[in-house]
Amino acid sequence: MISSLDAGPMTIPVSPNSLESQEARARDSLFLLADLTIEDTGGQHKVKVRNLSAGGMMVESDLEVTQGQSIVVNLRNIGPVRGEIAWARSGRFGVAFNRPVNPKLARKPVGTAADDTPRYLRTPLTHSPSFTR
Repeated sequence: MISSLDAGPMTIPVSPNSLESQEARARDSLFLLADLTIEDTGGQHKVKVRNLSAGGMMVESDLEVTQGQSIVVNLRNIGPVRGEIAWARSGRFGVAFNRPVNPKLARKPVGTAADDTPRYLRTPLTHSPSFTR
């Protein structure tokens, strides 16, 4: 009798649902405010970024945009990134970036020191101006 350990590698069929979940894992769900400029009009707008990946983002906004419009978005800790409207529907639209970005940078707090020492290993402050004794 052949045990299941002696059998060759098992292949698992790939379903469309599993591909969607892999794609969703590559996106970083977040709530981030960003400045978006539509290049045709030059108008600058504050928008809510809901999903961010290396290749693009999903924006929640009441802006009237059309597929193919060129934009520039200024993302926190990343800077200005050019892109193009990929789709638009019901108060949301997708942007395909012209270059890949690191979405994890947008999650880092603004103005943090370059010190990579974990917080629990740092020397505590002896006096903080926000606390009175």
